[in-house]
Parts: sequence; C-alpha cells; structure tokens
Amino acid sequence: MGGSSPSSSQSSPTVLHVLVTGVSGQQGGHVAAQLLSRGHRVRGLTRNLENPKLAWLRSKGVELVQGTFDDEVSIERAAQSVDAMFLMGTPFGGGAEMEAREGKTAIDAAKRAGVPWLVYSSVGNADSKTGIPHFESKFAVEEHLRRSGIPYAITAPTSFMENFIAPFQLGTLRLGKIAAGVSPDRPIQSVALDDLSAFVTHVLEHPAHFEGQRINVASDSLSDSEAARIISEVSRRKIEYQQVPMEVLRTQNPDYAKMFEWIEKAGYTADIDGLRRDYPRIGWQRFREWAGKQDWSFLRL
Repeated sequence: MGGSSPSSSQSSPTVLHVLVTGVSGQQGGHVAAQLLSRGHRVRGLTRNLENPKLAWLRSKGVELVQGTFDDEVSIERAAQSVDAMFLMGTPFGGGAEMEAREGKTAIDAAKRAGVPWLVYSSVGNADSKTGIPHFESKFAVEEHLRRSGIPYAITAPTSFMENFIAPFQLGTLRLGKIAAGVSPDRPIQSVALDDLSAFVTHVLEHPAHFEGQRINVASDSLSDSEAARIISEVSRRKIEYQQVPMEVLRTQNPDYAKMFEWIEKAGYTADIDGLRRDYPRIGWQRFREWAGKQDWSFLRL
C-alpha cells in the first residue's frame, strides 16, 4: 500500500468542503453520502438540478450546482473555494474519446479554480496497457492529472458488485442466468460501492498520506459461477452462469469484448489483503456479505 497508513479509527482533523462530480450517479452519490456521514460539507455537480435522484442529497444540505464537463466555466465556478474535489467520468453516452476529453477539461478547470486536492476515480489496472477503450480513456485522464501540478490521488475500482443488480443484468437474472464473457471458474476482483466510497472518503481526508498514489481497489475475488451460487442461496432462486461466446460479444460490444478477453488472460491485481490490513475502518465486504444485504425479491415475482 506504500508507507504506514493513518490510524483506522481516526477521523478527519477538519471538516472538508468537497466538490463531488457525478453526484446523481451511483459512484458520486455514494461518495457524497459517505462524506456527509463523516461530517463534511458537499457541493454536488450535476447536469440536471431537477433530477429526482437528488432529492435525498438536497434534504441533507448538499449544495447542488449545475454544470457539465464540456462547459469549462461551469466546472471552474463549481470548484471555487473547495478543499478537495472528487472527479469521475463515464464512457457511456459519449464514448471513450469524449470521456478522456471531458476529464482533461475538468482537470484544467480545477487547476484554474485553485483546487488544492483532487481524487480521481479511474478503473483497476488502467495503467497496464490493457488496450480496452474505456480503460485507456481513463488512463489518458490519469496522465493529464499527473502533468497538471494539482496534488492528486487515483482510486481505481475493479468490477462493481452492483453490476449483478444493474439494469442491464436484470432481464437475464429474471431468466435465472448470469451471462458474461469469461470462463465459469475465472476469478474476478470486485468492489462494493459502499466500500469504494468509504475508501475514497478516507483518501480525501488524508492528502498527506495518499498524495501521488494510485490504488487499485477491490473488496473480494470470486468467479461468476461462484457468484451465481451465492445469489442462488441468498435469493432462494436458482441462478446459473452462462458464458457468452467471444464472437457474439465482439459483435455486440467490441469494447467489452476486449475487457473480457483481458480479464481472462490477465485480470485485476488489487492487493485485497493489503487493503483489508491497512484500512480496516472501511469494513471491506466479501461478496456473500454484500449479496446478503440486497433485496432479491424481484427474482421471485
């Protein structure tokens, strides 16, 4: 993990004012909620102030500001007078090239605004020359951040446990299947959003310890066939794993086909044991623990 870690029980020495991008999404929303639970002030950047997903954050006192990554002025304005910034992007909608361009724009705006500490959410092993378009776009942003001169850290989550209950998976799950492009017994590292957001918050709170670091983040490692068995047990609905042929994936989504090929041959390399040892306060969840907390009633309808 690089050096001794801050005490797992200590709290942040000061209340931080943090700009959270993507606050209406899963990752940004979880980070905002974690920051609030630790007593920090949150300013949330969102494209749409009327998004109903923002009602809870607004009720908790989050300052919501409108802005987009293709509008440098809006980001610079949102980043004024904060102690730290959490930056994330997504290739969904605009593609990998747009994600890289927007991430660089956001970093440039943050620098002009004088942001003193920036934590960027990338993806696990994006620095390993994977050739996966939506990994390479995030690595391009990482490189731009390193050159920017802004004090930074990079948190790099692996696959999300929440992918198993994401909208794109629900139809297949209701048919009693989990479908992906890797071998049934190939272990894949994954992270729970609660764990990731707690770790991101810890990094935001401790710039002196994490400055310049890049940390791959995972909570557990297991195969999709193991995940199917666990979901079967906790949901009381038989779920089986089905491997999707690579030629089918290449036709449907070449980017994701490359990702599954890479996972099959190389895969994520987060130091799960080290994270658990050095940062026990996070409460890292095994997949079975995470699955046991989910509402699987939709599978029994």
